[in-house]
Amino acid sequence: MNTDKIYAESVANEYSVKEEGKTAALKRLDRKAKRPSTIFAYSFGTVFALVLGVGLCLTMGVIGEDTTAMLVLGIILGVVGIIGCGINYPIYMRLRKAGMEKYAGDVIRLANEIIGENGKEEGKEEASASDTVAASETNA
Repeated sequence: MNTDKIYAESVANEYSVKEEGKTAALKRLDRKAKRPSTIFAYSFGTVFALVLGVGLCLTMGVIGEDTTAMLVLGIILGVVGIIGCGINYPIYMRLRKAGMEKYAGDVIRLANEIIGENGKEEGKEEASASDTVAASETNA
């Protein structure tokens, strides 16, 4: 076996231009529609979870001075953090819906093309199967 030839072929395959299939394009469009809402949800949720945590730490006196002002500030920050975490999901769903509406036409068109191609292939298989059955009945 010529390992140099095998290695050269594998490297050439990595650098060759590959055509993207329709299914891969559909997955890419789906991710493109959903990515902004996901990034927002993670970022927004992380920030407000940290705000909630700082508020809890201030309330318990873990950070800051153990005064009434820090207690009140901690409660306020905790409530703001809870509200932020609470509204994160509804905002995420709105952004996701908007992103999906933005790319809906392209996704549906591409999905219908894929379904149409699969339907034609299945139709050919069904036709050839029915021809085989008809031919066997004629011979019998």
